Order: sequence, then C-alpha cells, then structure tokens
Amino acid sequence: MLCIRKAEDRGHFDHGWLNTYHTFSFGDYYDARFMGFRDLRVINEDWVQSGKGFPTHPHHDMEILTYVLEGTLEHRDSMGNGSSIRPGDVQRMSAGKGVTHSEFNGSSAEPVHLLQIWILPKGKGLPPSYEQRHFADEQKKGQWLLVASPQGNQGSVTVHQDVHVYASRLSLNQELFFQVKPNRHVWLQVARGEVQIEAQTLKAGDGAAISEMANIDLRGMGDAEVLLFDLA
Repeated sequence: MLCIRKAEDRGHFDHGWLNTYHTFSFGDYYDARFMGFRDLRVINEDWVQSGKGFPTHPHHDMEILTYVLEGTLEHRDSMGNGSSIRPGDVQRMSAGKGVTHSEFNGSSAEPVHLLQIWILPKGKGLPPSYEQRHFADEQKKGQWLLVASPQGNQGSVTVHQDVHVYASRLSLNQELFFQVKPNRHVWLQVARGEVQIEAQTLKAGDGAAISEMANIDLRGMGDAEVLLFDLA
C-alpha cells in the first residue's frame, strides 16, 4: 500500500524570517489524519532567512535529526555543544530528560534550507546527547547510504529507536531498489528533484507512506535526493 503526501497539502506558515512546511501536525498546524507515521513524528522543511533563527528553547523525550540542504545552520545547546551544520551533515540530538538549544542562520546574505526530523525515542528520560556526521554526495550516488541507525552502524549517527534512515542521490533514469523486511514500514521523503515510484511521480517535498510492500523500486527523473525511513 502506497499513500502519497503531496508537498502542497502540507501545513504551511510564512513568518517572513521563516518559511516552513509541516508534513505532520506540528505547532499551530493540526490535522488528525497526519499525526506522524509509526515512530516518525515530524518532518518540517524550513527556509530560515539570513541573520535569523530559533532562540533558545527546550525539548524533551525526542530524537531530533537535522539535515541541511543549502546554507549553514549554527547550533548551540545546554550540553555545551556548538556546531555549524552544512549540506551533507546529519546532526542528531537526543533531548531525553531535557535540553535547551538554539538554531540560527549565521549568514549575512544567504538563507538556509533544511529538514528537521523528530523520531519518538524507545523510552523516556534518556540522558541528553549529541552527535554529528558528514556524508559526502559521492557516498549517496545510486545507493542507499545509512545515515542514522539504533547501533550507529556503518558510521551513521545513533538514534534511540528501531529506525534506520537512508539517503540517496539519483540521476536521470537511474533505478534504486529497497527490500522491505517483514513487519516493517517505510516513509519516503523527496528532499530535492523528482523520482518515480509505482508509476507515480514524487517531487521535492512529497512524501509517501509505504506498508505491505516487499520491494520498493525508485527511478530518478533528474538529479534527485531522497530520504528513506525504515520503521518498525
């Protein structure tokens, strides 16, 4: 079963300094039909204008992944971490029993374009922790690159839930397969470009919930970047 979530149907808010689209219910956007998918709770696509950002705010009991597509996002948190997140980087922050952080665009000229992803953790009250890894485009071309997993396998960041996150870059007419294990579910998110699945075209911002399918066959419709969430 394939259920497509079109980009234009997402929740949308333009605050001037922040242009944001919500795949699932988040903040002031609520739709009872889209509260998440399995343990995947949030996919927000954000454009943050130069010199702007999110002031210090709290989180708890959430696994937060940040995936930057363009520009640079500056991060500071109450654990003492300070970092710059650029295209190719995957940042994982486990909020656990409580953490505060800020995120902002330090550029004076260019916006930053990113995906922020929240995953429900396996338990509450975990110790807060932080991790960041870089994955080159060459590693993603024409294959599934593991970027987040429960054990931090293959150099991926460690996420405290039974979820494996993969990234891939596809060129025109390039095909890529994914075999879904029994009792697993997949969310596919198109980060840029277009892909074809089951004779349907998904464009940037589109997502798809996939259940009860043993195999996924993707075809690039040009230069495309996709994320795949393998979920319990």
